[in-house]
Amino acid sequence: MSEATQTLPAAPLDAKLGRKAALNTLTRLGRYTAVRIVTLFITIVVAIYLTILIANMGGYVDEIRRGEIRERVQQLVLVDQTLRQLPAEERAARLNEMIRLEEKRLGLDKPFAVRSLNFLTNALTLNLGRSQQITSATGSRQVRLILLDRLPSTLVLFGTVGFFLFFVEIIIALSLSRKYGSFWDKFFVAMSPSSSAPGWFYGIFLILIFAALLGWLPYGGMVDAPPPPTKLGYLLNLLYHMILPTLALTISGVFVSVYNWRTFFLIYSSEDYVEVAKAKGLGSREIERRYILRPTLPNIITGFAFFLIYSWSGAPIFETIFNWPGLGRVLFQAVSAYDTPVILGSTVITSYLLAITVFLLDFLYALVDPRVKIGG
Repeated sequence: MSEATQTLPAAPLDAKLGRKAALNTLTRLGRYTAVRIVTLFITIVVAIYLTILIANMGGYVDEIRRGEIRERVQQLVLVDQTLRQLPAEERAARLNEMIRLEEKRLGLDKPFAVRSLNFLTNALTLNLGRSQQITSATGSRQVRLILLDRLPSTLVLFGTVGFFLFFVEIIIALSLSRKYGSFWDKFFVAMSPSSSAPGWFYGIFLILIFAALLGWLPYGGMVDAPPPPTKLGYLLNLLYHMILPTLALTISGVFVSVYNWRTFFLIYSSEDYVEVAKAKGLGSREIERRYILRPTLPNIITGFAFFLIYSWSGAPIFETIFNWPGLGRVLFQAVSAYDTPVILGSTVITSYLLAITVFLLDFLYALVDPRVKIGG
């Protein structure tokens, strides 16, 4: 009876300790989340403001735009008979007034420091304004519509190719990790330095060989002009135009990616717990799934997540080489034309995607790997 009386308070005590531990966990998680969000937001603000300064060359682009405005207004004198007939002083005053109004319309009448802060505020709220040089398929100059119009083309190319290559690379790397030292293992290791060249570098040679010399494949573009009238014909024509870009991206990235994953799999396949699993008589497929693939999931998830961001942003030079109407080509045109709103819009979207991805990855690591403790 005395022993029962002494052990009764243990249950309420355990419950109290459990609630305290849960409260501590929630407090730690909340503190970590708040600090992480604030840190990432500050990083985004700094990155976007630096982009504003670089894209505007510290205000030098404004001087170029002022010169273009003055040149446009002065050309009115050559075509407007009314202005040409005015006295010189009155004509000069009218021209200066027109220049002033145009600069005010574009916001060039304010100091660059003030306008850069306005740019920053508008960028953070995704109020990206209008492009001065580029239009969307509907003719609109709204930066948001321009980016949304070109986004599907980029996702079709880089998304489709990337998804395919990612899983193919994992399968090949797993196969090579089982056959360490074989001919194909040595082949991929020897070919891995070839991935140091970007995709557009191989794209130039592929276009010269298969389009210019052999004439088997198109030089570039997304579909023929005019495009096929049927959906099936459009799809087949799109796949036909994707052959060269896909081949260029494959040559550029597959060897080094397979080499990286194969190295990870080799490292984890030599762990003691893998040897224990083999001693227990587990099959090779089960060992790969439970004891090799699972510990490498954080690395795989990280690579896949950053690939998705790359798919959103496109590749400026690559899309320009293949005349692919995606976000990368728009960014290339914007940089060439000093189109700050479009440059800023592309940077903002990429920054937000990167920050969200980094934030979510911390929680995914904790879910797939018990050794990771959030806020620990």
